[in-house]
Amino acid sequence: MTRRRVFVAAATTAALVIGVPTAASAHTWWGGRGHHHAPPKASPSAPSTPTTTPTPSDTATPSEDPTPSASATATGQPIAPTVTTTPQPSATATPETDASTDTGAADAPDASFVETFDTDAATGQVAAAYPQSWQPYPDGTSGIYAPSKTVSVHDGVMDVTLGNGSGTAGTFGSVAGAWGHVGGSFSVRAKATGGDGNGAAFMLWPTSGTWSDGEIDFPEGNFEDVPSAFQHSMVPGQEADRAQVGTGVSWRDWHTYTVDWVPGKSVTYSVDGTVLETLTKDVPTTPHRYMFQVGNWGASGHLLIDWVATTE
Repeated sequence: MTRRRVFVAAATTAALVIGVPTAASAHTWWGGRGHHHAPPKASPSAPSTPTTTPTPSDTATPSEDPTPSASATATGQPIAPTVTTTPQPSATATPETDASTDTGAADAPDASFVETFDTDAATGQVAAAYPQSWQPYPDGTSGIYAPSKTVSVHDGVMDVTLGNGSGTAGTFGSVAGAWGHVGGSFSVRAKATGGDGNGAAFMLWPTSGTWSDGEIDFPEGNFEDVPSAFQHSMVPGQEADRAQVGTGVSWRDWHTYTVDWVPGKSVTYSVDGTVLETLTKDVPTTPHRYMFQVGNWGASGHLLIDWVATTE
């Protein structure tokens, strides 16, 4: 496994970003579109328990779009600057064209929150089937996300359909526990089939919605490229600057991606149990939530999630 770390003033062409929580981290991704940080309507402000309980429904009524566009000029919403480093080379693995759910032998670790997606749920029924594990964004958030049209569970995986004109975003964990992570271990086992021109970002995003409280992305990238880790600056106004840690692996194969976060001290990134690198700068200290998002563009395909495990 090869890897490298670079420091980036914004996203590279291989590190693309879509929509996410409250304030927009406006580094460009997937064809120049913004990495939105638009949380669900009921996103909480308290460290552990939402002030308003998010509705566990894939068909929740969308709220007014809380996400500024990638070209916003408001204070703290930087416009993505010019790329200053060479993009991560794309993966050489041949993309798969089917939605194979053979996940291999890697099991979820023993953790306080583990979801292995053992109960089948049709598209539009996932939130109802997994109310203590999956808190989707309301359909219509940012004009991008519609989990009720894209997410199903079958054969032991969460299956996110790509290329049907709708993106997906949501938070893993229970309503009571998902928004209160201050440090811990966060793992996901995932792969993608097809979906060229689209990608995913799994991330720890601050519950406060304040970008400078720290953003940790892993894995992140277009599905035809090599996924990376991105750790953002916590200096207000410089949040688009970030350190990048490459993985040297392909989205087309099953891999386990793990973030081990020690508040104020370090963030360690691992793939399949092998440590890539530990970063000690721009390490968050406030409550975060663990989530993912994919865009609403690119070729058809599937993002498949075998399991998710976090400490709560």
